[in-house]
Amino acid sequence: MGSVTEFVLTGFPGLHQEYYGLVSALLFFVYLITMIANVTVIFLFATNRSLHKPMYYIILNLSVCDILFSTTTLPKIISRYWFQSGSISFTACFIQMYFVHYFGTVVAYILFQMALDRYLAICHPLRYSRVLTKSNILILSITAWIAAKACPLMLVIRAYPLPYCASNIITHCFCDHIGITVLACTDRAPYSIPALVFAMVTLLGPLAFIIFSYCSIIIAVRKIANVQGRLKSLSTCSTQLIIISLYFLPRCFVYLASNVGITFSADVRIVIIMLYSLAPPMINPLIYCLRPRAYGIPCMP
Repeated sequence: MGSVTEFVLTGFPGLHQEYYGLVSALLFFVYLITMIANVTVIFLFATNRSLHKPMYYIILNLSVCDILFSTTTLPKIISRYWFQSGSISFTACFIQMYFVHYFGTVVAYILFQMALDRYLAICHPLRYSRVLTKSNILILSITAWIAAKACPLMLVIRAYPLPYCASNIITHCFCDHIGITVLACTDRAPYSIPALVFAMVTLLGPLAFIIFSYCSIIIAVRKIANVQGRLKSLSTCSTQLIIISLYFLPRCFVYLASNVGITFSADVRIVIIMLYSLAPPMINPLIYCLRPRAYGIPCMP
């Protein structure tokens, strides 16, 4: 641990103090919309038995995870600007780091399940009802929540004992592996390998299947003679691709860039991370509600 007993989160380093109130209000609004939207999805699922189908179980899991991820990160960011309090205890920072990476990993596995659902529905429709049963979706969901614990726990176990004897300033809005380990008073190179493995397992693994599934979907859709059939098949995939792109593209850029030596300003890095941290949890339920016919969620009349 060294001599550091607490860390200080800088938030956006280039932000002037006169904008603190505006930023905190904006972040609170994002958090409020995220909570209301995702709780609404959960409520609709609980009260509408017609939604108790495989795809909607996946959406339910995503809403629960979005609530937990946003609650892990946003309140601390809001307090940083609302109360100008960026300090966080040493242990609390590592706890936040664990849950940030844990919930991020769970989301990756949930998006994998979404791609699997669309792949089977479009490419193998006759097998869909046999493979994606409620029990199988339950098994996949439980496996995702349990398996996602491994890599984040490994990162915390390796980073926690490092000597932090110099600066305690984390140039970020919340605690993550990269932001913490750069402060260690030791060679960071040996500890970059687990981070790279983590990125490979949680990002490139699910992403590889997602790319394969959507390439297969495109090939299958091209074989449909009916134009309306093509459009209907693609309608439920287009919005998923937006969600997947918002999650994976910025994440892959940040993780891989940091491990191959690509450098960019702290503000740019934080903006990219906040984009994939805040946008998807707020946008996901809005997409389902604005596309009720595609997803069957009765949010709109």
